Amino acid sequence: MQNQYSMRSPAVKRLMKEAQELREPTEQYHVQPLDDNLFEWHFTIRGPADSDFDGGIYHGRIILPPDYPMKPPSIILLTPNGRFEVYKKICLSISGHHPESWQPSWSIRTALLAIIGFMPTHGAGAIGSLDYTPEERKVLAKKSNDWKCENCGCIGHILPPVTKASEKTTQEAKELASQIAFQGEKPKDGSQSSSTQAESNSSSTTTSSATTSAATSTTESASATTNTSEPASSSTPTTSFASSSTSPGSTATTSEGLRQRRLAPTQNYQNAELPVHVRSNETFSLFLIIFLVCAIGLLVLRRLYVAFNWGFLNEEL
Repeated sequence: MQNQYSMRSPAVKRLMKEAQELREPTEQYHVQPLDDNLFEWHFTIRGPADSDFDGGIYHGRIILPPDYPMKPPSIILLTPNGRFEVYKKICLSISGHHPESWQPSWSIRTALLAIIGFMPTHGAGAIGSLDYTPEERKVLAKKSNDWKCENCGCIGHILPPVTKASEKTTQEAKELASQIAFQGEKPKDGSQSSSTQAESNSSSTTTSSATTSAATSTTESASATTNTSEPASSSTPTTSFASSSTSPGSTATTSEGLRQRRLAPTQNYQNAELPVHVRSNETFSLFLIIFLVCAIGLLVLRRLYVAFNWGFLNEEL
């Protein structure tokens, strides 16, 4: 295979090195590239112990991009398992669905351990995920030992028997799964939605309060500039609102409060007296408009006068 690819390519060098490191099957996984394609690997993993997949042997493909390891691989499960769809790219933070979260320091071994660690987790509607019942997954786990791959043959005897040495790899897979986020698998429970809504309402309340305070400050400055006889507190009614988080049960109250906050700046501006420089600008603008209207009128009259004289001369000739 080395003669088929240029060893100057960083991707080829990296894949050759990983293929050499992973050439021997372990008790939990085995992966190797195809004989005629270095960028397509077939893997076999053992289902996590003490889970619905215990006793299962699962086979899949890893499609690597030409610029690996700078971009993530695509992972496809081939054996029915009840957790991931078969013959479809699954959505992991270490897969091609999320290149923004991929790290070049990760490897094919990292991807395999992540799959093992994520199998017992909840799918929650992510791309390529399934939520079969525990009974269905256990039935598929038993049937998986007889599954055959067109390239690799029967997968039931690829991995060596399990010993105590697998405990370290299993623990590593669990820790890796807890560190790597499963993109797209976000909680759908009501508490999460309520928390998000509360944060949104709190942010809106804080913004509205800041707007009201700014409007009040502007009104007081205008009153001080015009030297009004009344104090700023009487000529400019101010409204202060404390920013607080909103619970799901007080949505209507929060909406009413937000509506009042939007009206408060408008009322303050209506009651405020305009500063001197603002009134001067308005007077200048009015004068300029009158001047322009008069100038346009004179131009129109001159045009009519010239046209009239020109017609009169033509009649005399």
